[in-house]
Amino acid sequence: MAPAAQAAAVSAVPNAWRDFATLGTATARTGLAARLDARALVLGTFAFILTVVSFDRYAVAGLLPLLAFPLLMAALADIDLRWVLRKVLLAAPFALMVGLFNPWFDQRVMLELAGVPITGGWVSLLAIVLRVVLTVAAAVVLVASVGLPQLCVALERLGLPRALATQLLLLQRYAVVLGGEAARMRLAHALRAGPKGRLTLSVYASLVGHLLLRATGRGQRIHQAMLARGFNGRLPTAPALPWRWVDSVFLLGCVAAFLLMRLAEPVPWLGQMLLKGMM
Repeated sequence: MAPAAQAAAVSAVPNAWRDFATLGTATARTGLAARLDARALVLGTFAFILTVVSFDRYAVAGLLPLLAFPLLMAALADIDLRWVLRKVLLAAPFALMVGLFNPWFDQRVMLELAGVPITGGWVSLLAIVLRVVLTVAAAVVLVASVGLPQLCVALERLGLPRALATQLLLLQRYAVVLGGEAARMRLAHALRAGPKGRLTLSVYASLVGHLLLRATGRGQRIHQAMLARGFNGRLPTAPALPWRWVDSVFLLGCVAAFLLMRLAEPVPWLGQMLLKGMM
């Protein structure tokens, strides 16, 4: 096999899993978000998601101002917006599948743009996509800014059972292990199959079966190693920050801003003000 093909086989699987591995394992928090307690960020994001889902199915204009929250949080945490956009695009197909048939079921004309009628189905589809973009972007920014270990600690301090918090933390770590096993199997197949080797359905089935066996054995060995090192059901994490007045101000500010955007609906109000100014 050519060196270029070998390199492609090696990097195909690890790149996707490397992004998943680095999503929640950041230990050095930077930016202004590092000064806030993780619980404040979790509660603020939860309030944001509740606000997003509280809008009706045609509320596209009302959802637009909420884009400011993930953008502002990404800026406070020094997170590259292009990186966040790549993660959001992974969820976009699922949003399209949810509202794919809306234009056929809801054909009531709601508005016209340049003489083209826009039905309620297209508006609701756009609202679904916008909701998914907002919620996924907020969740990605939260995990990337806090880090999965601190996020699990914050959820546990907010009342989440310890067993579930530990499972969430182990899920990410074992997913990385599973990705490494898959990458090695993919490379082994590429080296043995040659440049014309194809991954047929039977080959996929065989690889998945071997991957399950290897992942099970690897997981058992990791668990035995954890028990030998004194694992008692809780993984060691860095100490959480104490709750301070800055966290209260941040949380109250988020809740007040979300209530204002939900009840006042600033986009239609601004549109009416602009129309009055133009007349």
